[in-house]
This record gives sequence, structure tokens and C-alpha cells, in this order.
Amino acid sequence: MSLTDSSSAQIARVASAASKTLGVLPTEHRNNALSAIYDALSKAKEAILHANTQDLESASAAAADGQLSQSVLKRLDLGRPGKWDDMLQGILDVRNLDDPLRTKGLERMLLEKADDPASCGARLQGPGTEKVGNVTLRTLLDDGLTLERITCPIGTLLIIFEARPEVIANIAALAIKSGNAAILKGGKESTASFRAISTAISSALESTAVPNAAIQLVTTRDVIDSLLECDKHIDLVIPRGSNELVRHIKANTRIPVLGHADGLCSIYIHPDADTDSSVRILIDSKLGYPAACNSVETLLVHEDALSTHLPSIASALLEKGCSLRCDPASKTALQSSLTPEKATLLQDATDTDYDTEFLSPILAIKTVTAPNPDLALSLAIAHINAHGSHHTDAILTASESVAKTFQAGVDSACVFWNT
Repeated sequence: MSLTDSSSAQIARVASAASKTLGVLPTEHRNNALSAIYDALSKAKEAILHANTQDLESASAAAADGQLSQSVLKRLDLGRPGKWDDMLQGILDVRNLDDPLRTKGLERMLLEKADDPASCGARLQGPGTEKVGNVTLRTLLDDGLTLERITCPIGTLLIIFEARPEVIANIAALAIKSGNAAILKGGKESTASFRAISTAISSALESTAVPNAAIQLVTTRDVIDSLLECDKHIDLVIPRGSNELVRHIKANTRIPVLGHADGLCSIYIHPDADTDSSVRILIDSKLGYPAACNSVETLLVHEDALSTHLPSIASALLEKGCSLRCDPASKTALQSSLTPEKATLLQDATDTDYDTEFLSPILAIKTVTAPNPDLALSLAIAHINAHGSHHTDAILTASESVAKTFQAGVDSACVFWNT
């Protein structure tokens, strides 16, 4: 991995050239690089966390002046309990994944089933060698004419992100494993952390077969727009950050963009849900890491659960400092069941609250009212599809049929049923 202040065109050209080497490296070489990165980061922990402390000090001053949000500040903290260990474990987890670029799946299945491997188009090169490309589909078009779909690297990725220092290790591991070169441009809030992590990774790669230029951290300021013009050498842009950042990138490049900006996530409580588990799930999903993009922001409550489930949930959240913004029905129910001290903490929700990603200890609560449970479920699904960001949503229910209907109806990348 290299720190670079070269021109955008030079950065893109070098990365593209490195991707050609990386994309054909054997599995063992790429896995060895990940092991080397893991060891290097482990040894550099003290230096990296010291650099992260410097970033935190500067960011805390900016947050105190109102120039930086608290959610960004929390994401910046690499010393948060478990965050460092999770970053390192993630590298090992990626290393241990099956290689997406080498013979597996259909090719292996055909070999195992065939009396004569050559008759099914198997093209292994002999003991100890690897066939580049994982065959995922094979169609016999005519005698002697076989069409195959084979996995291959994308090429060169441009990843633009904000104040998440651990992202460098995440991306480096995933890019190397998948045979893709990556150009990284991080937010200025994490500059010291980025440099320290990049230095460790660069040192690790020097002793491996992976080209150092395959993973580049751009240090030049105001370089994003010029990189977005390098469509000849960059194959995919992946922005990780604010809605404003993602929209800007989509509007200013001809390169394909894989971007998702908001994490406006909801949980729906059906009246048959277990109360105790509902409390635990809400505490974890709202307060475990409020700045995460899959933290719950809206709680939808069936009207029959207002008196049975919501009081325990609300009481537990309020005790832990969470602000609750309630619609009239949920507020009325809670005012009659909570202690006067807690009831005074309840706030009135506005329509905007149900379209807001708070990224902080704030939860919007909305009641789902309908003459029957099936219609209530449909209304909850409709609300999520209309107001959510299609990221992560969940249902709390004891009914498998209700859960399956919810999972089929909600249009999100992740739809969970907590049992």
C-alpha cells in the first residue's frame, strides 16, 4: 500500500497496471499478504492508536465548535471497545473465505460427478496448479461449443469515505482477496490515523507478491473530482459517507457508482412478540452503536402492543439516555404507564422524524392502527418502503407466517426476523 500525492491520472494508471498483476496471483500469495497485513497492524497498534488520539483531539474541538457532528466523531474513535479487535479479526475472516477467483463450485462438482472429467469441459492443469476463474455457469451451445460464465476481478476501485479509519484495513483485505486494485480517499478528520495504518500495510506488502501500488491512499486534497474523470483506468466508484457525498459523486462521473447513503432503519413490533426479547433487541439495535448505518431509527408499534410491550421498551431506553419522539397514540399510552419523571421526557414526533437518520440516541415511535393484524402488517410494510432507505429492517413476532410476509414485502437489502 502506498501513500501518494501524484496526479489523479498517474494514480489511476498505476493502480490499473497493478490490478493486472494482482488479479492473476495465486490464492496462497494473496492470503499470505493478508496474514502479513494482520501481523503488521498488530505490531503497530500503539503507534496507530496514538495517531488516532491526535485525530480525536482535533475532531473533538471541531465538534465543540459545531463544525463536526457527534456521529462522525464516534465513528472516528478506533479505541472504542472492540473496534480494534474487530478490524483485525475482519482481515483473518476475509483471508479464510473461499477464493472467488479460483476453481470451486460448479467446476469441482462436475469433476466429482464425471467419469471422464474431459467430457464435461473440466480444464484442470494438473496437481498443484490453479485455474483462474470460478465457473458459475456452463452451457453446451453446440457440439464442441461450450459457453462459460467465469468470475473475474472488477479491476480498479475508487473508494471514497469519511471518518472511519478502520475502513482502510477492511478495503485492503477485501480488495486483495478479490484481486482488485483500490484507490482510497478518506476524510481529513482521520488523516493521522490513515497515514499510520497505511504505513503499516505498505511495510507488510513489501515482503509479499502483491504490488504496493495495488492499494493506494491518496493524500492530495481536492482530488476527488479529478479522479472521477479517470474512467479509462477506474472501473467502479464506491462512496461511503453522507447523502451529499454520494449524490455529488453520482452527478460528476461517467464511472459506474455503487453507493448507498442513508441508513434509515425500522423495527416493527407485532402484538405476539416476546416482551423481554423486544426490550433487549431495542436496546441493542438503538444504543449498541447509534452512529452505525444499521442502527434503528424508527419503531413501529402495533396498537395492541402499546400497553403490553412499549412501556417496558420505553422505560429501558429512557433509563439509558435515549430520547423518544412519539406520535399521539404512543405518547398517550406511555404517559399512563411510565413514572411521572420518565413521562416528562417524552417528546412529540413530527412527520420529518420518520424520514430522519438520527445517528444518535433518538428514536421515533409510530403507532400502526388497523381493524385487523393482516392490514396492520401491510401498513407497517408500506411505511417502511415509503420512508426507509432500503438498508436494514426487522420484525419482532412469534409468527413465522407474519415474519415471512414481512420479509417478502419489505424492499430492503437486509430484512431480519428476530425470534
